[in-house]
Amino acid sequence: MPPKGYLKRLREICDAHGILLVFDEVICGFGRTGETFAAQSFGVTPDMMTMAKGLTNGAQPMGAVAMCERIHDTIMAAAPEGAIEFFHGYTYSGHPASVRRGTRHARHLQERGLVRARPQSCRRTFLDAMFSLKRRADRHRHPRLRDVRDDRRAAGRHARRARPRCSRRSCSTTACNLKTTGDSAIIAPPLIAEKSHIDMIGDILRKTLASI
Repeated sequence: MPPKGYLKRLREICDAHGILLVFDEVICGFGRTGETFAAQSFGVTPDMMTMAKGLTNGAQPMGAVAMCERIHDTIMAAAPEGAIEFFHGYTYSGHPASVRRGTRHARHLQERGLVRARPQSCRRTFLDAMFSLKRRADRHRHPRLRDVRDDRRAAGRHARRARPRCSRRSCSTTACNLKTTGDSAIIAPPLIAEKSHIDMIGDILRKTLASI
């Protein structure tokens, strides 16, 4: 997670030097941070923003790019008279099935309040479960868990050898799938997760750390 004020300072530097600030919201967009986009959570507005995955809840491939009016107007003004303003297109652009899925998913998020109501209600349970792992590791001087980082519903752990152990528990009635990048493991439960699911995740991770 960026340090407090980091992204705001980055915005100031980009403005001072005429640099475009682009946010990748493919993973952290659509409710993952308790707001529709992480940009809102951090209070920073980028010049461009990329989106995918959460557009359709992963049910259909789809991507999109949003841009500020300044960039939009520059692109529109650069086109020759009578020509298409921004000529681009691919074989599957504007695929009707993906577009239909995207619009229905957006409506579903809004109608059920999944972006704010549900994540906020489970946030404390989730944070308590994740940070209790760190407190337990510190008490027992556990070398495999060094840090826990959080932003609403996405918690990262610097952990080694945790994923194979969690995967082996798949043969039991419960399992926990971790996404690892280098020495970090990402824990990101779905927006519809209940307290019982969060408790289950915490229990599996505690048992996994104890077995390493």
